[in-house]
Amino acid sequence: MKSLLLTFMLLGLVAVLKAQEVPSDDQEDYSGIWYPKAMIHNGSLSSHNIPSKVFPVKVTALEGGDMECDVIFWKNGQCHEVKILMKKTDEPGKFTSFDDKRFIYITELPVKDHYVIYCEGRFPGELLGLGKLVGRNPEENPEAMEEFKKFVQHKGLKVEDIIVQELNDPCWQQRHGKKFSDIDGLVPKEHGI
Repeated sequence: MKSLLLTFMLLGLVAVLKAQEVPSDDQEDYSGIWYPKAMIHNGSLSSHNIPSKVFPVKVTALEGGDMECDVIFWKNGQCHEVKILMKKTDEPGKFTSFDDKRFIYITELPVKDHYVIYCEGRFPGELLGLGKLVGRNPEENPEAMEEFKKFVQHKGLKVEDIIVQELNDPCWQQRHGKKFSDIDGLVPKEHGI
């Protein structure tokens, strides 16, 4: 259960991409602050495992192409923070996590600064499939949502099962001392925040 929750949080966390290291020519830099906008799962999550509140995720590029995701989540009326290591694979946009038991795929959408992060792996007795639409700013983007719907259909999932969660501020403000609407300086200006 904890691993499932951490996997869910990881997807929220991978939403942060452009900060510290300069990537090599063949490597995308995903570091920075990312905002979750929508999610989908393959039926592997029970309703009590789907958070109603989501928070920005901070991703930091590490040496060798690995990434560290700083994920904040809401559980039992409190903010919790976890750091998740994502290990680079030989395949561009593919990472492993949780002792190589989960595969995370990051797919750039044709809509500027929007990605889909999809996690697959075995979870006791079933295959976990969980995807998130993330962007570099918190505003809704109908074009990005349309691209996410195409991704969902391509995965054989139902568009009507897409969940749009409330982007929340209290945990972010508690951890970082400022509202995420005031994160000037945390994300490079070229990302429009």
